[in-house]
Amino acid sequence: MKQLLILSGKGGTGKTTVAGAFAALASDKVLADCDVDAADLHLILAPERVETHDFSALPKAKIDPVLCSGGGMCAEVCRFGGAQREAEGKYRIDQFVCEGCRVCVSVCPSGAISLPDRLAGQWFISTTRFGSLVHARLKPGEENSGKLVAQVRKAATELAEKEGKNLIIIDGPPGIGCPVIASLTGVDLVLAVTEPTVAGQHDLERLLKLSRHFNIDLQVVINKWDLAPGASDAIERYADREGTTVIGRIPFDAGLVEATAAGLPSVEGRRGPGAEAIVSLWEKVSHRLGV
Repeated sequence: MKQLLILSGKGGTGKTTVAGAFAALASDKVLADCDVDAADLHLILAPERVETHDFSALPKAKIDPVLCSGGGMCAEVCRFGGAQREAEGKYRIDQFVCEGCRVCVSVCPSGAISLPDRLAGQWFISTTRFGSLVHARLKPGEENSGKLVAQVRKAATELAEKEGKNLIIIDGPPGIGCPVIASLTGVDLVLAVTEPTVAGQHDLERLLKLSRHFNIDLQVVINKWDLAPGASDAIERYADREGTTVIGRIPFDAGLVEATAAGLPSVEGRRGPGAEAIVSLWEKVSHRLGV
């Protein structure tokens, strides 16, 4: 089983557009949307949910006011300032500050502090006309430490094994933080979608360093390359110097925007130079993966 991860150093470069197109072009695959903070692959795949599972975030401390003796040891040991004294002399935990370290639990003489599980979101297994999709949704304000990403990937792997699929296509999160690392480890190929701007090249450089740290092959595609041909050439020269390859260039094409607005993968409906470039890109990527 091979795993293809589509990343970008920032949001809005066209990562999901490429992932949705690959979903329509590839066969024998399972799809996973690991951009759990702002998942949008489902918008162009129209999934029907088959399973819904709760996701529990890292627990945070909670004080039972009935048991609290007001001794204040929790406030003394909390280095984050999470335990706060109330007017009646008892204490409460500020949920926005608590890091769930359990120190207050261990020192409370009255046993008033606990760390209950918190529902932070849900993850889903869905069917689409292009195959199975594993995706997730965090509750507003919840942090994504990478734990939910790892759960989505685990479920996608188990589903691919169950269905006998030989490929997992992962729409990854932006940036280079914990969610990206959770998406990256153990994949066979990273396709970095960048754009011909100074910021695009800078973010590509960060992704390349990260993928090298994990010894994972990274290839580059430049989206909307013709809006700044000089910058696109600069990115290609940079890639050559760093020993990687610009495997494709996607021109600006209003047809891609129209397909996305219609809730369709970019290679369906109206065909144009953008869609043709993505079809060519998939041929190169699938050949490199051997699928």
